[in-house]
Amino acid sequence: MDKEFNPASEWKGMPEFMQEKQEPYAKIIVRFDTEESLQEFSNLIGQKLNRKTKSIWHPFKSHWGKVPKKVYSDE
Repeated sequence: MDKEFNPASEWKGMPEFMQEKQEPYAKIIVRFDTEESLQEFSNLIGQKLNRKTKSIWHPFKSHWGKVPKKVYSDE
């Protein structure tokens, strides 16, 4: 390959992609004394939480933009 690869040249004529950051309506901090309290809250809201969880959307919204999809069949 004699030519140096230029990724920008691959995008010529493509539409520009702009995604605005979604800001929450409100934010709160909830603290838990025990693992049991954390799991009780997790069960109440129906979302998986653990000690490393830093934030969630309620109702659930994936941070990666992936929406669970269901496939239906006529069979």
